[in-house]
Amino acid sequence: MKLTRLPIALALAGAALLTSAPVAAQTQMKMNISIGQNSHYGVAIDTFAREVEKRTNGRYRIQNFYAGAMGAERESIEAIQLGTHELTMSSSGPVPNFVPETRILDIPFLFRDKAHARAVLDGPIGQDLLAKFESKGIKALGWAENGFRHMTNSKRPVNTPDDLKGLKMRTMENPVHIAAYKGFGIVPTPMAFTEVFTALQQGTVDGQENPLSVITAAKLDQVQKHLSLTGHVYSPAVLLMSKAAFDKLSADDKKHFMDAAAEAIKANRARVDEDDAKGVADLRAKGMQVVEVDKSKFQAALSPVFAEFNKQFGQANIDRIRNFK
Repeated sequence: MKLTRLPIALALAGAALLTSAPVAAQTQMKMNISIGQNSHYGVAIDTFAREVEKRTNGRYRIQNFYAGAMGAERESIEAIQLGTHELTMSSSGPVPNFVPETRILDIPFLFRDKAHARAVLDGPIGQDLLAKFESKGIKALGWAENGFRHMTNSKRPVNTPDDLKGLKMRTMENPVHIAAYKGFGIVPTPMAFTEVFTALQQGTVDGQENPLSVITAAKLDQVQKHLSLTGHVYSPAVLLMSKAAFDKLSADDKKHFMDAAAEAIKANRARVDEDDAKGVADLRAKGMQVVEVDKSKFQAALSPVFAEFNKQFGQANIDRIRNFK
């Protein structure tokens, strides 16, 4: 009897060892954006989450929050500094409050086109700026994109800079933008993007400025009648992570997160290209009046402001970006 029981005992012991074998723990992280899921930001963070989970074999899972569910952009960056959540994707609006050196990217008419902007951001200039986030408790995973910003309002068509005078416009919480818009004669009103639709709807502000991707995703056509294709500022975005959380990753997982960010940025830029290609026609179809403007007139109107920017940032630093190939 003892001999016949031995194989059974061994089998039971083996089963116990199998069931008690350690299972790889899953770490959950939170990521927040200020705009809805069906957007150039949404496609970026969804791609990022999918790639992280795939590349780490499910050991890391990113839970995404949309439309400012965990706070506006500035609050979200503060949260990753504090460790309240681990990841965010932000426009350049509040970023100079954390890394002042990034302000130079928001100078109007600095970039010739998207290809120029992407080359600058992906090259040594952009990478040097990303490195400056680390001393602030933030790991910058890469530069993504909003695109070129255009102006909308509910009052009148804007054909020339003079048409902007006196308009109360929502602006990003960004000192470079505010200075430029004052140069146009605009009354700038800084506010978080999560408040913009309601402010436009209630007439708190007359207009706002954003890339076509944002205007379409946020359905601003419902509260704005006039769109002027000013393309006055190229607006980058940036994927950010708590440095404390990033530093806890293994060397392999750090690479997985960086590679996932690269894929997210590809998806984001592809969506911006798509939105730019069809955005004007879509907005016209929804009833917006669209004006093509002479951008040289808008550049000329900012000559006094450019003189101040040259003093502030240094002509050589500005030219280094403008002339980058």
